[in-house]
Amino acid sequence: MSNIPNCPECGSEYAYEVQDLFNCPDCGHEWSGTTSAEDVSDEPVVKDAVGNILQDGDSITVAKDLKVKGASQPLKVGTKVKSIRLVEGDHNIDCKIPGFGPMKLKSEFVKKA
Repeated sequence: MSNIPNCPECGSEYAYEVQDLFNCPDCGHEWSGTTSAEDVSDEPVVKDAVGNILQDGDSITVAKDLKVKGASQPLKVGTKVKSIRLVEGDHNIDCKIPGFGPMKLKSEFVKKA
């Protein structure tokens, strides 16, 4: 059984082979022997200004003052934002900021809290 790789999804060592597919009993993931862990992930990886990987529901802080179109004041450094949602596009974070409302931010201007 040493030739069977660990599950690329959950890392379980209890994977088993059925015909030409590998199966994981822990998470139910199926993969072929030629698929690597990088090929399995369909979601783009979003990193903050420091290089931490962001996920839906994370809390972040603003890393620098940001001018906001239509607002009388900039978004200040250290502003905390809870429950972000990752979206595709140039501005890849969708969130609600207290005092500003709904907003889209670029991940390069925030840090994971």
